[in-house]
Amino acid sequence: MNNNWLTILKGMYGRYAIHNLMLYIVIGQAIVFGFNYIMGSTGVNLPGLLEFSAPAIMHGQVWRIISFIFVPPISSMLIFTILAMYFSWLIGSSLENEWGAFKFNIFYLTGIIGTIIGGFITQYTTNTYLNLSMFLAFASIFPDMRILLFFIIPIKVKYLAWADAFFLLVSLITSPWYVRVAILISILNLIVYFGPQMLERVRLWRRRAKWKRNFR
Repeated sequence: MNNNWLTILKGMYGRYAIHNLMLYIVIGQAIVFGFNYIMGSTGVNLPGLLEFSAPAIMHGQVWRIISFIFVPPISSMLIFTILAMYFSWLIGSSLENEWGAFKFNIFYLTGIIGTIIGGFITQYTTNTYLNLSMFLAFASIFPDMRILLFFIIPIKVKYLAWADAFFLLVSLITSPWYVRVAILISILNLIVYFGPQMLERVRLWRRRAKWKRNFR
């Protein structure tokens, strides 16, 4: 996003920025997960009541417009769900520390708005691709950061990002149209923020390639 616009917006609304935004979202997800884990045997499906559903919203369940961001990643193994929530917090807090609370708020908010719009177009959406776009933003800034995969295997973030990009590409080709819309919206959010940087990197690469050719 254009830094001049961000500076203007920050001057006007910066005081409303929510600090530690991802911490609050992950805490919300943990509460939903914990409630569902405890009450699951009763047949109560809290994540199902919070998921985005355009038909349900039109019938009065208006909380679903925003509550879908608190739906936790669900896995058959508890440890994977906990790791996914921890990783979301790590990514979000790192981006906030790098950008500042206001810019991170704007990035996540535009992602939410895009996801909601896509949800009304397709009748359904999730927070999966919203969070994936956040990870790709993180990887573009900290490509060489090493993390311990499963707390054991050291791996650079950029390699995980390439794997996720491949997953997105395959999903874009093979998935139903409503999933494609969600993926494209998440990619668009990245382009809005990182498009100018990507173009500058391409220009720099071309200048270097031209310089090498002339030098030879």
